[in-house]
Amino acid sequence: EEVKLLGFWVSPPVFRVKWALEIKGVKYEYIEEDIFNKSTLLMELNPVHKKVPVLVHDGKAIAESFVILEYIDETWKQNPLLPQDPYQRALARFWAKFAEEKILRGAWNALCSQGEEKQKALEQTIEAMEKIEGELEGKEQFFGGESVGYLDIILGWISYCLPVWEEVGSMQILNPLKFPAITAWINRFLNHPVVKDKLPPTDKMLVYFHQRSKALASTSHG
Repeated sequence: EEVKLLGFWVSPPVFRVKWALEIKGVKYEYIEEDIFNKSTLLMELNPVHKKVPVLVHDGKAIAESFVILEYIDETWKQNPLLPQDPYQRALARFWAKFAEEKILRGAWNALCSQGEEKQKALEQTIEAMEKIEGELEGKEQFFGGESVGYLDIILGWISYCLPVWEEVGSMQILNPLKFPAITAWINRFLNHPVVKDKLPPTDKMLVYFHQRSKALASTSHG
């Protein structure tokens, strides 16, 4: 079986796919893309969105991290990511979509905006985070129970990317006193063997997101 992953060094959706493949023990070839100067390969494999991640399995390309995770889970049955129970599975998908729309996009909007717009984005993101905190309270180790599952992987970016966004945007979303369950989960997640020591360097991320947020802020105001 030939498995390839086209990615970008700092992309949260790309890390989701890496974690899923590693939890499953699937060997893959990683191909770094320059998302500002996209390769013909990327354009051919993902002509619709022209974005990473793209998973290539036996010559077939799959795009979008949520879709890729489900594909990985259905193709390699070992160490299931989604719960076996249909209701629990539906819940995991529901919270994943919620977190993506309200937390990832909310935090990104807060990072790339100023003034009133920033304040509003922050408030909405924190409100969404409260719902996730409630969802995590009383759970053993992870959203998926004893082991890292689908929802943990979707939310994993919070553990290493959000602190960088907070610093770059001079903002606080994740107050440890307000979010003790998420804070404890972050520590467990960062110490997981597939995550630990495999994340992009913080200093490099700080530089990159400073540049991105500046560039995006200037285009939205220009």
